[in-house]
Amino acid sequence: MSLFIASAHAQEVGQAPAGFDLIQIPFLVGLFVLFYFIAIRPQRKRQKEHGEMVSTLSKGDEVVTSSGILGKVTALDDDYMVLNVANNVEMKFQRVHVHAVLPKGTLKSIG
Repeated sequence: MSLFIASAHAQEVGQAPAGFDLIQIPFLVGLFVLFYFIAIRPQRKRQKEHGEMVSTLSKGDEVVTSSGILGKVTALDDDYMVLNVANNVEMKFQRVHVHAVLPKGTLKSIG
């Protein structure tokens, strides 16, 4: 039976793992600060700018939605807007899906 089962041999006891070094605390704090300035802060800034843009929408603005649809705002609600995307074609979108507000006359110049 010992032919198929390997014999177990005890290993030598190694050193105990190092304890919690004081250098790890500033490293973790520095890592969080770096992550904050690289990821969290710019994202909050973009969210704030987008929220301001959505809240200042008005009738007659020419916009691009996040799906790429170009249109002119014809009606606004608290959460929704109606876009005129072609002659006699109006579509209703959520206001948060506005990607950008275009300069006046952009839709006419596109054709």
